[in-house]
Amino acid sequence: MLREWIDQNAAERGDAPYLEDAAGSGILTYAGLARSVRAWCRVLDEAGIPPGAGVAIRCPEQFGYAVALAGIMGAGRVAVPLDPGAPAADAARVLAVARPRAVVGDQADGPLLDLPVLKITNDESPSDPAAIPPRGGGIYLCTSGTTGTPKGILLDEAQLCHVAAAVASHHRLTPADRGYCCLPLFHVNAEVVGVLSALAAGACLIVDRKFRRRGFWELIEAKQATWINAVPAIITILGMDPLAAPLSGRVRFVRSASAPLAPAALRRFEETFGIPVVETYGMTEAASMITANPLDGPRKAGSAGLPAGSEVRVVECPDGPAGPCLPCPAGTVGRVQIRGGGVIKEYAANGRAGAFDADGWLDTGDLGHLDDDGYLFLAGRSDDVINRGGEKIYPREIEEILLAQPGVRSAAVVGAADEVLGERPVAYVVPDVAAIADEVESLLRAVCAERLPRHKQPSEFWLVNEMPLGPTGKISRRRLKEAAALLS
Repeated sequence: MLREWIDQNAAERGDAPYLEDAAGSGILTYAGLARSVRAWCRVLDEAGIPPGAGVAIRCPEQFGYAVALAGIMGAGRVAVPLDPGAPAADAARVLAVARPRAVVGDQADGPLLDLPVLKITNDESPSDPAAIPPRGGGIYLCTSGTTGTPKGILLDEAQLCHVAAAVASHHRLTPADRGYCCLPLFHVNAEVVGVLSALAAGACLIVDRKFRRRGFWELIEAKQATWINAVPAIITILGMDPLAAPLSGRVRFVRSASAPLAPAALRRFEETFGIPVVETYGMTEAASMITANPLDGPRKAGSAGLPAGSEVRVVECPDGPAGPCLPCPAGTVGRVQIRGGGVIKEYAANGRAGAFDADGWLDTGDLGHLDDDGYLFLAGRSDDVINRGGEKIYPREIEEILLAQPGVRSAAVVGAADEVLGERPVAYVVPDVAAIADEVESLLRAVCAERLPRHKQPSEFWLVNEMPLGPTGKISRRRLKEAAALLS
């Protein structure tokens, strides 16, 4: 299907832009993409890399990264995206699992990664179309690699295209759309929701190196973006910074992914800018999107939305995820499980035992509930639940209260060791720059005492300048737990 999308777009809108560089003048048209794919086929054939083999990408520049990603997949090879800013040791751990045959990047990457280096090619010389494999493209990603051995996840062309088409359909993307994405291209969101959904819709994707608060809306207006691919941290920051002049109204929606968005932050953003926020839920094992709120509503604040291209159920598993599981009634928190055309059937390497049951359901490791309308509400990761003397505490319940208070820019709750109770909740809070720390802490203690039972109230409030974030902007709870252990 990937080849069909490329050929159809080249034939119907060859001069239209497919990829644009937000920070420069780089543009790849659809006709240019078709020529680039033929050039990639020739380069990869000459390098002895057959269809279906892996090619790592480690480009420091975002536009070149996107061009290489689309070209390698279009040429029927498997892209292995790497973080260009990661230390060599981290990259080596991923390479040991994915085993690519070459790397696209800087010449210095060759000795660093012990792989032959291929240059990004925009060579438009003709080559034999018969040399282009009709299938075989994919993406190989590794997750949970901060400690231990990374899990290998191979997303084949059918799975990627299934989800990309679902994204384009659900968000009603058309050739008139111009998406903006500043999320890292070595993660599945930007790869599928950005690069591939634009291809599925015949639309344009504007790629940027990183989020910059200063001048953000000026850039969006100048590039005539119609939708924005974002994460909660970006939406929260923008919502606290009103504009002096109104926007043109060209932006149809902002998409939120990667982590739950606090309802207070969503309301503040929508009230400030008048732009709808579409909350979604996804994971690498599902080629990104699993659920999404509809554009035309009802959009439910705090919800990850309705299934969009995947089946979703919430179950109770008395004997563990691999054993018999019973559906949970609406409103009851249980384990979130998924299956569908974009969901892997097994891990390519180092997958956790019992993740899949006999009927093909994948246990996501997330906890949540479905409401009477089928909307999914996430409570958190199963390993983030705080067990305080036998009482189960879901951090998100506390965090939403904290984030709704004035003077709070960001908040996260984690479990700290307790000699008597096992664990107790502690809160990390980033106050607004204009807030007075003592007043913020007093307010949070008072509101938690008023709205939470005693066992759910944080025992400490640590005010910090910033949260530790991962590459996608998600708060690193592992690092907060490590900090809490040192402070206990």
